[in-house]
Amino acid sequence: MEANIIYPTNKQAQCYLRVCQWLSNSYLDIHLFRFDPQVGSVYILAGDELEIIVPSDGEWYFL
Repeated sequence: MEANIIYPTNKQAQCYLRVCQWLSNSYLDIHLFRFDPQVGSVYILAGDELEIIVPSDGEWYFL
């Protein structure tokens, strides 16, 4: 049985880089980065309690 593998989209990858650059410029540590292939979203945990989601459309938002 072959599983359908989902990869990050180009828009998603570019958005992830922009968010990480913003976090870095703000001197916030990035504690966790996770791509969930079942949902197709990127999860970022940064600073003390910032949680950011980047869905496949490349538009990020706070959780």
